[in-house]
Amino acid sequence: MTTPSSRSRRVVVIGTGDVGATTAYTLLLRQRMTELVLIDVNKELALGQALDMNHGLPFVGGVKVWAGDYSDCKDAAVIIIAAGAAQRPGETRIDLLNRNAGIFDQIIGNIVKYNDNGIILVATNPVDILSYVSYKKSGWPAHRVIGSGTLLDSARFRYLIGQQKHLDPRSIHAHIIGEHGDSELPVWSMANVAGAALDLSESTQEEIFDNTKNAAYAIINAKGSTYYAIALALDRIVTAILQNESSVLNVSTLLDNYHGISDVYLGLPCVIDSTGVREHLEIPMNDKELELLNASANKLKSEIAKVNL
Repeated sequence: MTTPSSRSRRVVVIGTGDVGATTAYTLLLRQRMTELVLIDVNKELALGQALDMNHGLPFVGGVKVWAGDYSDCKDAAVIIIAAGAAQRPGETRIDLLNRNAGIFDQIIGNIVKYNDNGIILVATNPVDILSYVSYKKSGWPAHRVIGSGTLLDSARFRYLIGQQKHLDPRSIHAHIIGEHGDSELPVWSMANVAGAALDLSESTQEEIFDNTKNAAYAIINAKGSTYYAIALALDRIVTAILQNESSVLNVSTLLDNYHGISDVYLGLPCVIDSTGVREHLEIPMNDKELELLNASANKLKSEIAKVNL
């Protein structure tokens, strides 16, 4: 079978609204692939985004960009799904479920019609549930159906800790795991700087986590949607796949007896390479963190049960 690392470096972005277009532009600027295909139910929007990017090729070069259709998913190494209804002010990610599950039924059906060995990367919210829906609807092995998970949440977490400690966030090692949403949890027991434990009061920890969890709501209330940071997170995942990095990233993946949790997608530290999720890292957690992770899993399972699979 052809593997992603031996195919043309084609990336398809489905959905060219704020998140999809910003992700495509980020990938283009960093020249992650040789071919970039934009697909949208609004074909004029996809065409306009592709034309706009093509006009910048004299400054960056090296990438073929076009507005296509689902037949262009053939031979794609990575197919990013950013299509769906956007989160409205005051609305949770779970509130989006009913509107987006139906949209995904059509999208996944069209993808698998033309591609059987790529990697699906889901960005649409609620991302954990829609990743599970994509896994079930596609029939693909779970390691090739990935959600953006808590990679962005962890980045926000590290940024806020860095602000508090006056340190570069890249030097902060800290994880947000579980749902990409209200039941996510911080793994404070593992948070460190170069192996040294973080010296933060309980009230400071609570404030940092609260600001992390509610960051998207603050941005949506201020400007309508979030897209810059999630585009960078998606770019990071795509790079790990295309360059076969074996990097550890907090993506949403199917759990199978992970600390006793199974049959649900949650954000966890995973090794990402050209095959997708190569393995999950079973990180040590204290009893409270395990309790919160189980609560997050149970919440998502109850929502998944409402979806017609």
